[in-house]
Amino acid sequence: MSETLKVAIIDDETHMRDSISQWLELTGLPTVCFENAEKALAEIGSDFEGVVISDIRMPGMGGMDMLKRLHAQDSALPVILITGHGDVQMAVEAMQYGAYDFIEKPFDPDRLAELTKRAIAARRMTLDNRTLRRELADGTVLLRKLIGSSQAIEKLREDILDISFADGNVLIHGETGTGKSLIANAIHACGPRQGKPLITLNCAALSDAELNQRLFGPSDSAEIKPIMSYTEPCTLCLEDVESLSAISQAQLLTMLETLDNETAEGETPRVRIIAVAGQEDQGKSISKSLRQDLFFRLSSMEITAPTLRERGEDILELFGRFTQIFCEEYGCAPLEISAADAANLLSAPWPGNIRQLLNLAERAVIQSRHGEDAVSQLLAAETVAAESTSTAQKPLKEHVEAFERMLIDNALRRHTGSVSKVMEELVLPRRTLNEKMAKYDLSRANYL
Repeated sequence: MSETLKVAIIDDETHMRDSISQWLELTGLPTVCFENAEKALAEIGSDFEGVVISDIRMPGMGGMDMLKRLHAQDSALPVILITGHGDVQMAVEAMQYGAYDFIEKPFDPDRLAELTKRAIAARRMTLDNRTLRRELADGTVLLRKLIGSSQAIEKLREDILDISFADGNVLIHGETGTGKSLIANAIHACGPRQGKPLITLNCAALSDAELNQRLFGPSDSAEIKPIMSYTEPCTLCLEDVESLSAISQAQLLTMLETLDNETAEGETPRVRIIAVAGQEDQGKSISKSLRQDLFFRLSSMEITAPTLRERGEDILELFGRFTQIFCEEYGCAPLEISAADAANLLSAPWPGNIRQLLNLAERAVIQSRHGEDAVSQLLAAETVAAESTSTAQKPLKEHVEAFERMLIDNALRRHTGSVSKVMEELVLPRRTLNEKMAKYDLSRANYL
């Protein structure tokens, strides 16, 4: 989705089209104009990145019929109708058909601009939500979110792909902040249940009665569908599964036994469970938190989220990606870190794992706007630069290579894949740069 959404203006009067377009452009809203509804419909699709302003009375197809056509393909598209004197009743009818709003001639340009901006904000939220839903249903997108090239993350991707095509229940465990929820979503999205319902329940937040209701019903809300009422294959993700009480564990076991009895040999189970353990129940094994028969049913397959300490060279790549995102969000220059900062990032213990690294990246970007040496100060303040037993023993060569990869990656991002500009910035001959890009699996095409 483009950063700036646009406004489609549809009016058969050239003067009116140009006037609205000029005013909205002056307020920072890009526009595209059409002289009739037919031409507009040929260009505006179901995921149109913008909103529509249209006169309600036009030769040929009028604004009302166009509204119906537009909403037949995208009911969430905001359409603002311009009405003449005496058309108020028609405008009210248009609102019943889903028009975002209407404005009567002669109108205040400032009011139209404000109304359009609100419609743009609503449209952006709709498109963002659609993008999120598509990502949660697309296994390839989710796998790309597992950033890194370390052996630990490569094995994790392979495990996800292997497990996603199986039918057995899955237990995901690991330290806090390691991305276990993302792994659960990826397992669902990479397999044959892609696009099917994924229902997530937080066991720590549900009482025994609430869990029983979510599993078996009846539901107090028409929007909440009990798990056992699903007729199509679905995935049930149970977060913080170790928090289940003895009563809730018995309820879940009853559901699993019911599903077993209804599933003929060789058939795909209607419900697949992905159980996500929290913090390993403050150090205790998850197997000690659950009754044995339930534990064995939930852990027919297991997957462990690697800690950030185990991922070594991925730390700099993740930090670079996070700071890039926050620099764009806060509108500041790209963040540069020193070799000493890079070494500290690599050797930190990271008890909060990816979540801690993400928080540190955001604070570093915020502080860098004031010209502060943000990374060094934050590392010192949090005392995360202490040596870690898992990374301190890495050879110097691995630290140097990780830092070198980060420098080339950052330069390619700054120059949108321009090899000549990267050569100039890093003072590297083309052959050397090509060899290092091949070594670190950096492709120019990924930065264009």
